[in-house]
Amino acid sequence: MTGSEKAERYAVMGNPIAHSKSPLIHSLFAQQTGQHMQYDAILVDMDGFEQAVAEFRQAGGHGLNITVPFKQQAWALASQRSPRAELAGAVNTLDFSAGNCYGDNTDGIGLVRDLQDNHQLTLQGQDILVLGAGGAVRGVLAPLLEQQPRRIIIGNRTATKAVELAALFAHLGNIEGMGLDALPQQPFDLIINGTAASLHGEVVPVPEACVGDSSCAYDMMYAAQATTFMTWAQDLGAAKCFDGLGMLVEQAAESFYIWRKLRPQTAAVIAALRTRMRDDAHQ
Repeated sequence: MTGSEKAERYAVMGNPIAHSKSPLIHSLFAQQTGQHMQYDAILVDMDGFEQAVAEFRQAGGHGLNITVPFKQQAWALASQRSPRAELAGAVNTLDFSAGNCYGDNTDGIGLVRDLQDNHQLTLQGQDILVLGAGGAVRGVLAPLLEQQPRRIIIGNRTATKAVELAALFAHLGNIEGMGLDALPQQPFDLIINGTAASLHGEVVPVPEACVGDSSCAYDMMYAAQATTFMTWAQDLGAAKCFDGLGMLVEQAAESFYIWRKLRPQTAAVIAALRTRMRDDAHQ
């Protein structure tokens, strides 16, 4: 490809968007795989999502990542959806290459790949507790259930939301929803925090008995230092604690594959992001 040829355009849309690491991640993927592409972060007005997507397509854009708060609108906008996006009720990846608006959700596969490939965790036959019942959790339940855990319990402040969410996915495996105060007083193999509590320096009120000395705690949020959820679990003796930076990179890699039909190597990109976050935190 000659240098004069125009780079194919991609972007992430959200509100807010300035904090997004997606442009850096995709530029590292492009360098690694030799792709001639441009990837931007676009701030979209709260009531201007459909117009923003239409303008991006008219300008020759090839694909989009969608983040908060537009994932459900992206789901509605897609003329065709993957089975995992259909179930999630949310879309974080739009692809326009076939001339239509194809929607997918790569969050769940990103989580599963981070857990299994990067952290060498076994999900089959495990007892898993998932905290929260919002969009982030809904997007990861089907890929988690595909790994055939022994059971998944969704714990949420509002019990009815957890119960309703579990019912949506009951055909895929052993899953149950309940209020936080009703959680079993026993250790789980894996506890996944799918709430935004860590962003506010808060901890979800989970019975301490849910954390055992062989438990793994995973926060879908990420930060330069351990999140409040990770610190809470460490203090209770959890064997392993991880944040969601790997999930972020893995879901981006799946989007990149949908667009470019190439699968980038993620380990070096995760390490580069981790280093940059720590450097930024020390400045």
